[in-house]
Amino acid sequence: MGKTAPNPNPRNEARYLGGALADTTGVHPEARRGRGAVSNAAGRYESSSRVALDDGWDNLDEPPPPLRTQMIKDSTRSIIARNSSPDISFDRSINPYRGCEHGCTYCFARPTHTYLGMSAGLDFESKIFYKPDAALLLEKELRAPSYECRTMALGTNTDPYQPAERHYKITRSIVEVLSRFNHPVGFVTKSALITRDIDILAPMAEQSLAKVAISVTTLDHHLARKMEPRASTPLKRIEALRKLSAAGIPTAVMFAPLIPGLNDHELESVLEAAKDAGVTSAGYVLLRLPLEVKDLFQEWLAAEVPERASRVMSLIRSTHGGKEYDAQWNKRQRGDGPIAEAAAARFQLARRRFGFNKERRPLDTTKFKAPPQAGDQMDLF
Repeated sequence: MGKTAPNPNPRNEARYLGGALADTTGVHPEARRGRGAVSNAAGRYESSSRVALDDGWDNLDEPPPPLRTQMIKDSTRSIIARNSSPDISFDRSINPYRGCEHGCTYCFARPTHTYLGMSAGLDFESKIFYKPDAALLLEKELRAPSYECRTMALGTNTDPYQPAERHYKITRSIVEVLSRFNHPVGFVTKSALITRDIDILAPMAEQSLAKVAISVTTLDHHLARKMEPRASTPLKRIEALRKLSAAGIPTAVMFAPLIPGLNDHELESVLEAAKDAGVTSAGYVLLRLPLEVKDLFQEWLAAEVPERASRVMSLIRSTHGGKEYDAQWNKRQRGDGPIAEAAAARFQLARRRFGFNKERRPLDTTKFKAPPQAGDQMDLF
């Protein structure tokens, strides 16, 4: 087994599953059918890797069985994650799942799986950690005397409404807790499954306690299938925005990521489709390629859109001073240079044209109150 990360996950199960399948080579197309990443290279904290090798028995000629998703219980002891990033609008978030089956090739969260001794490639989208005690942990943390209410963010790392949520309903249990505490929450998702929870979110929205942003990267069904193989189709996402808006829930469309030379030409058409669905806010984020994502995305380009690969990467480098990525605050999500500036100008023109972001009311943190527990003494006044 390879060396573990500096902050290793104590579950042997997680380290074993990651190391057992780590592979520095590309994975057979049949095995990764329906997946985003092309390879499953060992994480950067591992001291060893695996390479597919023909032993003379022609065993590599036979297609392997499809890669199946494995769900792994995450016995975390806390649920609210904190951050102090100056270019992010929230300071706390919840991730009901680690890893994401949507398989988005460009996902900036992929490197987080390397902390578990796993690959940022196929491991990230096929070995999903779920947190069954999330709601109980959240209630405990919200009841702490020192807790100060600010908007909770869900979907900022991995998607809270990925396919596993249909079965586990962890995100729904979290929303139920937030609703009982009158705690404001904001969502980012690529899944139409969020409409399942309109029955909770709509009453919260009436009290300025909920808002939803849905990422729509393209309206091209075929491109979406390649880039985001297990996310809801683009039309399903637009329809979800329509249903949420009709229910009185403030909605935003995120054109994220904007990928120069690949989907950037769809910026205006995506925003127009969202406007027709009743959306009132919009945003965009330039493609981010931190750490392992840089190589994974280039592998994907070469495999899925080879005719555009070199131009896309050239344009991306032009937005980061000749590099694939620049992690500086306030630049990592927007980039700089003529291409980045042109994208920003186009977004501002489209935003004004469709009337987005005219009224952006913050969610209400003043209504937060812990509901009484069994055995609590009743207030006299």
